[in-house]
Amino acid sequence: MPTLLRRVRGSAQPYLLRIWNFFDGINAGEGDAERYRAFCIGRARAVDADFHAPPPAATAIGTPPGGARGLQVVALCGARPGVALENPRQTPAWRYPREYGPVAPGFSRGAVLGEGEQAVLLASGTASIVGHVSRHVGDVEAQLEESLRNLEALLAEGQARCGTRFSLSRCHGLRAYLRHPRDAATVLARLQARLGAEVPVRLLHGEICRRELDVELEGVFGSD
Repeated sequence: MPTLLRRVRGSAQPYLLRIWNFFDGINAGEGDAERYRAFCIGRARAVDADFHAPPPAATAIGTPPGGARGLQVVALCGARPGVALENPRQTPAWRYPREYGPVAPGFSRGAVLGEGEQAVLLASGTASIVGHVSRHVGDVEAQLEESLRNLEALLAEGQARCGTRFSLSRCHGLRAYLRHPRDAATVLARLQARLGAEVPVRLLHGEICRRELDVELEGVFGSD
């Protein structure tokens, strides 16, 4: 992360807009020894002050068993900052209570880039969390519906902040991370029913950062 920041801050695109973090064993370990919690601690120590002013939109997903090992970080950067968004249905990640670890995750729920008809909204990893509490444990279909409600709330917040209307039907692309491949057909059918069959949807096998959750969504949404 320090190497990434040094290269970004000194470039023609110094603003971090969106980050993806992929690493194996994200749920390994118990309590504060869980690997995701250790990642949050390490990230907080590594980043500069500008990273949190405000933090970028982000996703953290565990690679499936047998997949690539180590940490892979992908960053989208720009010459101008985006508009960071929080979801009114969810506690900001950086304000999570102590029960989720000694250091809260550092990311925004989404970011708006551009203006007017050219604006796009980048949704961070979005799961079945209301406030800071995981909902519908053990029911992937209910988790998916809650995640979609969270996406709709984020799109409405993007309109409130930027004056541009975003909608699920204007999705340029959506990813669904699934803890269990057996859920793929169910999730795909429900997403196509809600978004339309023409919306490009990609299903990926990965471990969600909260072990009790089975699905997480992210996407890029255009203006109506």
